[in-house]
Amino acid sequence: MSMNSESLSQEPSAIQQRRQANMFLVRLQWLMILLLIAALLWLYISQQRFEHNVNERLQSNEQVVSRLNEMDDRIFAMSQQTLPAPRTAASSQAQNQLDLLRIQIQAADRLLADNNESAAIELLRGLHWQLSQSSNEIAPALTVVIKQSLAKDIERLQARSSQPSPWQLQNIAIQNIQEFLHSYEREHPANGSDLTQNLDNNMSLTRRQLMIHEVIMTLNLATQASNMREKEQLVGYLRQARKQLQTLVPQTSTPKTISTDNKNSQTANSTTANKDKVQTKSSPNDITEVIDWLDRLIANAPKPTPLLTKQILDKPKR
Repeated sequence: MSMNSESLSQEPSAIQQRRQANMFLVRLQWLMILLLIAALLWLYISQQRFEHNVNERLQSNEQVVSRLNEMDDRIFAMSQQTLPAPRTAASSQAQNQLDLLRIQIQAADRLLADNNESAAIELLRGLHWQLSQSSNEIAPALTVVIKQSLAKDIERLQARSSQPSPWQLQNIAIQNIQEFLHSYEREHPANGSDLTQNLDNNMSLTRRQLMIHEVIMTLNLATQASNMREKEQLVGYLRQARKQLQTLVPQTSTPKTISTDNKNSQTANSTTANKDKVQTKSSPNDITEVIDWLDRLIANAPKPTPLLTKQILDKPKR
Protein backbone atom coordinates (compact mmCIF):
# COMPACT_ATOMS: atom_id res chain seq x y z
CA MET A 1 0.00 0.00 0.00
CA SER A 2 2.83 2.29 0.75
CA MET A 3 4.37 1.66 -2.65
CA ASN A 4 1.24 2.66 -4.49
CA SER A 5 0.79 5.85 -2.54
CA GLU A 6 4.26 7.00 -3.31
CA SER A 7 3.78 6.31 -6.96
CA LEU A 8 0.56 8.23 -6.94
CA SER A 9 2.16 11.16 -5.21
CA GLN A 10 4.90 11.24 -7.77
CA GLU A 11 2.70 11.13 -10.84
CA PRO A 12 0.97 14.47 -10.24
CA SER A 13 4.22 16.17 -9.86
CA ALA A 14 5.41 14.94 -13.25
CA ILE A 15 2.18 16.04 -14.86
CA GLN A 16 2.52 19.36 -13.15
CA GLN A 17 6.03 19.71 -14.38
CA ARG A 18 4.89 19.00 -17.92
CA ARG A 19 2.22 21.59 -17.61
CA GLN A 20 4.67 24.06 -16.25
CA ALA A 21 7.08 23.25 -19.06
CA ASN A 22 4.34 23.72 -21.64
CA MET A 23 3.36 26.98 -20.05
CA PHE A 24 6.94 28.11 -20.12
CA LEU A 25 7.30 27.21 -23.77
CA VAL A 26 4.06 28.98 -24.62
CA ARG A 27 5.15 32.05 -22.73
CA LEU A 28 8.55 31.87 -24.40
CA GLN A 29 6.91 31.65 -27.82
CA TRP A 30 4.69 34.66 -27.09
CA LEU A 31 7.71 36.50 -25.80
CA MET A 32 9.57 35.75 -29.01
CA ILE A 33 6.54 36.77 -31.03
CA LEU A 34 6.27 40.03 -29.09
CA LEU A 35 9.98 40.69 -29.51
CA LEU A 36 9.71 40.00 -33.23
CA ILE A 37 6.72 42.32 -33.49
CA ALA A 38 8.61 44.99 -31.55
CA ALA A 39 11.63 44.59 -33.80
CA LEU A 40 9.45 44.91 -36.88
CA LEU A 41 7.81 47.99 -35.46
CA TRP A 42 11.20 49.48 -34.67
CA LEU A 43 12.46 48.74 -38.18
CA TYR A 44 9.31 50.26 -39.70
CA ILE A 45 9.60 53.37 -37.58
CA SER A 46 13.32 53.69 -38.36
CA GLN A 47 12.63 53.30 -42.08
CA GLN A 48 9.95 55.97 -41.95
CA ARG A 49 12.23 58.33 -40.10
CA PHE A 50 15.04 57.65 -42.59
CA GLU A 51 12.76 58.32 -45.55
CA HIS A 52 11.50 61.47 -43.90
CA ASN A 53 15.04 62.70 -43.33
CA VAL A 54 16.01 61.85 -46.89
CA ASN A 55 12.99 63.70 -48.24
CA GLU A 56 13.78 66.73 -46.12
CA ARG A 57 17.36 66.75 -47.36
CA LEU A 58 16.23 66.38 -50.96
CA GLN A 59 13.80 69.24 -50.56
CA SER A 60 16.47 71.41 -48.98
CA ASN A 61 18.88 70.54 -51.79
CA GLU A 62 16.25 71.41 -54.37
CA GLN A 63 15.67 74.72 -52.66
CA VAL A 64 19.39 75.44 -52.61
CA VAL A 65 19.72 74.51 -56.30
CA SER A 66 16.76 76.69 -57.23
CA ARG A 67 18.23 79.60 -55.29
CA LEU A 68 21.60 79.12 -56.97
CA ASN A 69 19.91 79.07 -60.36
CA GLU A 70 18.08 82.27 -59.54
CA MET A 71 21.34 83.87 -58.41
CA ASP A 72 23.06 82.75 -61.64
CA ASP A 73 20.23 84.24 -63.68
CA ARG A 74 20.47 87.52 -61.81
CA ILE A 75 24.25 87.66 -62.16
CA PHE A 76 24.01 86.90 -65.89
CA ALA A 77 21.38 89.61 -66.35
CA MET A 78 23.52 92.11 -64.46
CA SER A 79 26.60 91.19 -66.48
CA GLN A 80 24.74 91.67 -69.73
CA GLN A 81 23.74 95.16 -68.63
CA THR A 82 27.18 96.25 -67.43
CA LEU A 83 29.52 94.60 -69.96
CA PRO A 84 30.21 96.45 -73.26
CA ALA A 85 28.75 95.17 -76.47
CA PRO A 86 30.84 92.46 -78.12
CA ARG A 87 32.86 93.42 -81.16
CA THR A 88 31.06 92.67 -84.35
CA ALA A 89 34.17 92.46 -86.49
CA ALA A 90 35.76 89.23 -85.28
CA SER A 91 39.31 88.46 -86.19
CA SER A 92 39.50 86.03 -89.07
CA GLN A 93 41.89 84.85 -91.71
CA ALA A 94 40.27 87.06 -94.34
CA GLN A 95 40.61 90.14 -92.13
CA ASN A 96 44.26 89.30 -91.47
CA GLN A 97 44.93 88.99 -95.20
CA LEU A 98 43.19 92.31 -95.81
CA ASP A 99 45.29 94.04 -93.14
CA LEU A 100 48.47 92.55 -94.62
CA LEU A 101 47.41 93.79 -98.06
CA ARG A 102 47.02 97.32 -96.68
CA ILE A 103 50.55 97.19 -95.27
CA GLN A 104 51.95 95.98 -98.61
CA ILE A 105 50.13 98.75 -100.50
CA GLN A 106 51.61 101.30 -98.09
CA ALA A 107 55.06 99.85 -98.86
CA ALA A 108 54.41 100.27 -102.59
CA ASP A 109 53.30 103.86 -102.01
CA ARG A 110 56.52 104.49 -100.09
CA LEU A 111 58.56 103.08 -102.98
CA LEU A 112 56.83 105.54 -105.30
CA ALA A 113 57.67 108.38 -102.93
CA ASP A 114 61.31 107.30 -103.16
CA ASN A 115 61.04 107.34 -107.00
CA ASN A 116 61.55 103.55 -107.17
CA GLU A 117 58.76 102.85 -109.63
CA SER A 118 60.16 99.54 -110.92
CA ALA A 119 60.14 98.00 -107.44
CA ALA A 120 56.63 99.34 -106.82
CA ILE A 121 55.38 97.79 -110.06
CA GLU A 122 56.89 94.41 -109.15
CA LEU A 123 55.27 94.56 -105.72
CA LEU A 124 51.86 95.38 -107.19
CA ARG A 125 52.21 92.49 -109.66
CA GLY A 126 53.01 90.17 -106.77
CA LEU A 127 49.91 91.32 -104.91
CA HIS A 128 47.79 90.78 -108.03
CA TRP A 129 49.14 87.22 -108.30
CA GLN A 130 48.60 86.65 -104.58
CA LEU A 131 44.91 87.53 -104.87
CA SER A 132 44.52 84.93 -107.62
CA GLN A 133 45.68 82.05 -105.42
CA SER A 134 43.36 79.54 -103.74
CA SER A 135 44.66 80.55 -100.30
CA ASN A 136 43.01 83.96 -100.69
CA GLU A 137 40.02 84.18 -98.33
CA ILE A 138 39.00 87.78 -99.01
CA ALA A 139 35.43 88.17 -100.22
CA PRO A 140 35.16 87.44 -103.96
CA ALA A 141 33.49 90.77 -104.79
CA LEU A 142 36.15 92.75 -102.94
CA THR A 143 38.88 90.62 -104.53
CA VAL A 144 37.62 91.54 -108.01
CA VAL A 145 37.60 95.26 -107.15
CA ILE A 146 41.10 95.14 -105.69
CA LYS A 147 42.51 93.20 -108.67
CA GLN A 148 41.01 95.73 -111.09
CA SER A 149 42.50 98.66 -109.16
CA LEU A 150 45.89 96.91 -109.03
CA ALA A 151 45.80 96.42 -112.81
CA LYS A 152 45.02 100.13 -113.32
CA ASP A 153 47.83 101.18 -110.95
CA ILE A 154 50.32 98.92 -112.75
CA GLU A 155 49.29 100.28 -116.14
CA ARG A 156 49.55 103.90 -114.97
CA LEU A 157 52.96 103.36 -113.38
CA GLN A 158 54.30 101.61 -116.47
CA ALA A 159 53.21 104.53 -118.65
CA ARG A 160 54.72 107.02 -116.23
CA SER A 161 58.01 105.14 -115.88
CA SER A 162 58.73 105.64 -119.59
CA GLN A 163 58.66 109.43 -119.14
CA PRO A 164 60.79 111.78 -117.02
CA SER A 165 59.41 112.29 -113.55
CA PRO A 166 58.01 115.72 -112.57
CA TRP A 167 60.85 116.07 -110.08
CA GLN A 168 63.42 115.62 -112.85
CA LEU A 169 61.66 118.22 -114.98
CA GLN A 170 61.73 120.64 -112.04
CA ASN A 171 65.48 120.09 -111.59
CA ILE A 172 66.18 120.62 -115.30
CA ALA A 173 64.19 123.87 -115.33
CA ILE A 174 66.00 125.10 -112.20
CA GLN A 175 69.36 124.29 -113.82
CA ASN A 176 68.37 126.26 -116.92
CA ILE A 177 67.46 129.25 -114.74
CA GLN A 178 70.78 129.04 -112.90
CA GLU A 179 72.72 128.92 -116.19
CA PHE A 180 70.85 131.96 -117.42
CA LEU A 181 71.60 133.84 -114.19
CA HIS A 182 75.31 133.04 -114.52
CA SER A 183 75.33 134.29 -118.11
CA TYR A 184 73.20 137.30 -117.20
CA GLU A 185 75.70 138.29 -114.55
CA ARG A 186 78.58 138.09 -117.03
CA GLU A 187 76.81 139.83 -119.91
CA HIS A 188 75.64 142.94 -118.00
CA PRO A 189 78.72 144.98 -117.01
CA ALA A 190 78.42 148.46 -115.57
CA ASN A 191 78.51 151.38 -118.07
CA GLY A 192 78.88 155.12 -117.38
CA SER A 193 80.46 158.34 -118.67
CA ASP A 194 81.66 160.05 -115.53
CA LEU A 195 83.12 158.92 -112.25
CA THR A 196 79.95 159.46 -110.28
CA GLN A 197 77.91 157.39 -112.70
CA ASN A 198 80.59 154.69 -112.73
CA LEU A 199 80.55 154.55 -108.96
CA ASP A 200 76.78 154.31 -108.93
CA ASN A 201 76.83 151.59 -111.59
CA ASN A 202 79.55 149.68 -109.74
CA MET A 203 77.51 149.83 -106.56
CA SER A 204 74.40 148.65 -108.41
CA LEU A 205 76.46 145.95 -110.11
CA THR A 206 77.72 144.75 -106.76
CA ARG A 207 74.21 144.64 -105.34
CA ARG A 208 72.99 142.85 -108.44
CA GLN A 209 75.80 140.30 -108.26
CA LEU A 210 75.08 139.62 -104.61
CA MET A 211 71.39 139.24 -105.32
CA ILE A 212 72.04 136.87 -108.23
CA HIS A 213 74.35 134.80 -106.04
CA GLU A 214 71.65 134.62 -103.37
CA VAL A 215 69.11 133.55 -105.96
CA ILE A 216 71.47 130.85 -107.28
CA MET A 217 72.08 129.56 -103.74
CA THR A 218 68.34 129.55 -103.06
CA LEU A 219 67.79 127.56 -106.25
CA ASN A 220 70.46 125.10 -105.10
CA LEU A 221 68.40 124.56 -101.95
CA ALA A 222 65.30 124.11 -104.13
CA THR A 223 67.13 121.42 -106.12
CA GLN A 224 68.06 119.60 -102.93
CA ALA A 225 64.44 119.73 -101.77
CA SER A 226 63.36 118.34 -105.14
CA ASN A 227 65.85 115.49 -104.85
CA MET A 228 64.47 114.70 -101.40
CA ARG A 229 60.88 114.86 -102.73
CA GLU A 230 59.99 117.64 -100.27
CA LYS A 231 57.27 119.59 -102.04
CA GLU A 232 56.69 122.22 -99.34
CA GLN A 233 60.38 123.09 -99.10
CA LEU A 234 60.69 123.18 -102.88
CA VAL A 235 57.81 125.62 -103.24
CA GLY A 236 59.14 127.74 -100.37
CA TYR A 237 62.60 128.10 -101.93
CA LEU A 238 61.12 128.87 -105.37
CA ARG A 239 58.96 131.63 -103.88
CA GLN A 240 61.97 133.03 -102.03
CA ALA A 241 63.99 133.11 -105.27
CA ARG A 242 61.12 134.81 -107.08
CA LYS A 243 60.88 137.47 -104.37
CA GLN A 244 64.63 138.10 -104.60
CA LEU A 245 64.53 138.41 -108.40
CA GLN A 246 61.75 140.98 -108.31
CA THR A 247 64.27 143.48 -106.94
CA LEU A 248 66.32 143.06 -110.16
CA VAL A 249 63.48 143.98 -112.50
CA PRO A 250 64.41 147.33 -114.14
CA GLN A 251 62.43 150.35 -113.01
CA THR A 252 61.61 151.15 -116.63
CA SER A 253 59.50 148.05 -116.75
CA THR A 254 57.27 149.24 -113.92
CA PRO A 255 54.71 150.94 -116.22
CA LYS A 256 54.42 147.69 -118.12
CA THR A 257 53.80 145.75 -114.98
CA ILE A 258 51.26 148.33 -113.80
CA SER A 259 49.20 147.94 -116.97
CA THR A 260 49.11 144.17 -116.79
CA ASP A 261 45.49 143.91 -117.89
CA ASN A 262 46.30 144.37 -121.58
CA LYS A 263 49.31 142.09 -121.30
CA ASN A 264 47.27 139.41 -119.56
CA SER A 265 44.50 139.65 -122.16
CA GLN A 266 47.02 139.23 -125.00
CA THR A 267 48.79 136.23 -123.48
CA ALA A 268 45.83 134.53 -121.82
CA ASN A 269 45.55 131.79 -124.42
CA SER A 270 49.26 130.95 -124.43
CA THR A 271 49.43 130.96 -120.63
CA THR A 272 46.41 128.69 -120.38
CA ALA A 273 47.89 126.32 -122.94
CA ASN A 274 51.24 126.09 -121.16
CA LYS A 275 50.25 126.40 -117.52
CA ASP A 276 50.64 122.65 -116.99
CA LYS A 277 54.02 122.48 -118.77
CA VAL A 278 57.42 123.02 -117.19
CA GLN A 279 59.88 124.61 -119.64
CA THR A 280 63.06 122.52 -119.82
CA LYS A 281 64.44 122.68 -123.38
CA SER A 282 65.19 126.40 -123.64
CA SER A 283 66.46 129.13 -121.37
CA PRO A 284 64.79 132.39 -120.30
CA ASN A 285 65.77 135.62 -122.00
CA ASP A 286 65.46 138.12 -119.14
CA ILE A 287 64.69 138.42 -115.47
CA THR A 288 60.97 138.90 -116.16
CA GLU A 289 60.86 135.59 -118.00
CA VAL A 290 62.76 133.94 -115.16
CA ILE A 291 60.07 135.12 -112.77
CA ASP A 292 57.47 133.69 -115.15
CA TRP A 293 59.35 130.37 -115.12
CA LEU A 294 59.39 130.36 -111.34
CA ASP A 295 55.65 131.07 -111.26
CA ARG A 296 55.15 128.11 -113.57
CA LEU A 297 57.35 125.85 -111.43
CA ILE A 298 55.46 126.84 -108.29
CA ALA A 299 52.09 126.23 -109.95
CA ASN A 300 53.20 122.85 -111.28
CA ALA A 301 55.03 121.58 -108.21
CA PRO A 302 54.97 117.76 -108.25
CA LYS A 303 52.06 116.29 -106.38
CA PRO A 304 52.09 112.72 -105.09
CA THR A 305 49.48 110.64 -106.87
CA PRO A 306 48.12 108.05 -104.42
CA LEU A 307 47.53 104.54 -105.64
CA LEU A 308 43.95 103.72 -106.56
CA THR A 309 44.23 100.50 -104.56
CA LYS A 310 45.36 102.44 -101.49
CA GLN A 311 42.28 104.66 -101.72
CA ILE A 312 40.06 101.57 -101.92
CA LEU A 313 41.69 99.80 -98.97
CA ASP A 314 41.90 102.82 -96.68
CA LYS A 315 39.64 102.32 -93.66
CA PRO A 316 36.97 104.99 -93.19
CA LYS A 317 37.90 107.40 -90.41
CA ARG A 318 35.39 107.43 -87.59
